Amino acid sequence: MKKILVSTVVISMLILVWVSGALGALTAEEIIRRRDDNQYFSTAKIEAEMVIINRNRKIVKTMTSYAQGDNGLVIFTNPRDRGTKFLKRGDDLWMFFPEAEDLVKISGHMLNEGIMGSDFSYQDVMESDKLTELYKFELVGEEELDGRPCYLLEGTAVEGKEVSYYRRKAWIDKERFVGLKEELYARSGRLLKVMVVTKVEKREGRWYPMVSVMEDKLRKDTRTEFIVHSIEFNPEIPAGTFTLENLR
Repeated sequence: MKKILVSTVVISMLILVWVSGALGALTAEEIIRRRDDNQYFSTAKIEAEMVIINRNRKIVKTMTSYAQGDNGLVIFTNPRDRGTKFLKRGDDLWMFFPEAEDLVKISGHMLNEGIMGSDFSYQDVMESDKLTELYKFELVGEEELDGRPCYLLEGTAVEGKEVSYYRRKAWIDKERFVGLKEELYARSGRLLKVMVVTKVEKREGRWYPMVSVMEDKLRKDTRTEFIVHSIEFNPEIPAGTFTLENLR
């Protein structure tokens, strides 16, 4: 009788431990939401540069960017492109070239082209919504990436949502809840791009990727490094910043 009682107590304790662990485990939605809380913002000002490497050629472009909700403005500041501006308003995109005083709307097949010859497309910039609003994610496992334990998730586009990539795999740091790697796929299953975060810093109470490298798998011997030199969250952005008049 005593043996049966002891066994029952042990089994009950094991069940309790298992249930406690299960209840404490994060769901895929919770993991992505915490990642979104770190990496997405309502307003921001960023000083950054793109280093475009194509075979042995390296091109550096510096910029100041402003973001507010679905709107964004990028002003290039390097000597060759100084004054070139990129404006996003909702789902509409324009570029202004100062030398030609030309305002061009980016649409159709042009959205898949690289911004200023980089591996980041115009469509990459269009996705300003949180990933939780664009994709349905599943937790498929855990992996270590450069010594950091990560959750491995797969996301499929929510029906009816306009997205750049139909499916994406994401490696999310288990401690800091910042994305360390993404693989981006077409509906056919073809791998289109791979992005790896090589530097993460804590800024204003959140972990944020400061250096990211994008590789376009449809191009050969090319990659683009995006380096954030400074970022200010929730700044006051002047009225009229995201207008066509401000582009000229």
